[in-house]
Amino acid sequence: MTQTKAVLLDIEGTTSSIAFVAEVLFPYAARHLASYIEAHCEEVAPILAEVPGDDKVATLLAWIAEDRKATPLKTLQGLIWAQGYADGTLQGHVYPDTPEALHRWYTAGVSIYIYSSGSIAAQKLIFGHSIAGDLTPMLSGYFDTTTGPKREAESYAKITAAMGCEAKEILFVSDMQPEVDAARAAGLGALLIDRAGGPADIHSLSEVRL
Repeated sequence: MTQTKAVLLDIEGTTSSIAFVAEVLFPYAARHLASYIEAHCEEVAPILAEVPGDDKVATLLAWIAEDRKATPLKTLQGLIWAQGYADGTLQGHVYPDTPEALHRWYTAGVSIYIYSSGSIAAQKLIFGHSIAGDLTPMLSGYFDTTTGPKREAESYAKITAAMGCEAKEILFVSDMQPEVDAARAAGLGALLIDRAGGPADIHSLSEVRL
């Protein structure tokens, strides 16, 4: 049996509640979008240049509503959320078994990485300002949509190369079957998690045994 040297984790539905992102983070970004852009015109100009149309705010708000996996939106959301985390308005949700699993793997010498459609900046905020405290010291790296779509095997091949280990030495965990399929197609070990108890490989990170 191949030894697992690294764990790659999805966020929504895997380490953290989907509701937190949909019901807390997205509405927060939508409420503060226009005022943030107005207050940081020069900083966000390169990001807005990647957004089509004349009314950039309207386009971005529409993207938030439909959960568009667009890099400029994810980047801008990350900047807005950073303010909320910094002033204590926001705290990143993690399931109780998440910090426990991270600690178990970390102390066993397993490298832990995150791969989410949310920007790397946003990922660091969720784990750096989580309800369980700062979890980032246990994380070795982060990947987002700049690496590639999560449902394409090529993205996982790129991640494998970046990690510097063999695909079979990496275990990916996600709540989305197409993502699990893509990871397996790239040679990674992969588990489907369903926290609601539906058909899946596991229902908690505590079930992952390396």
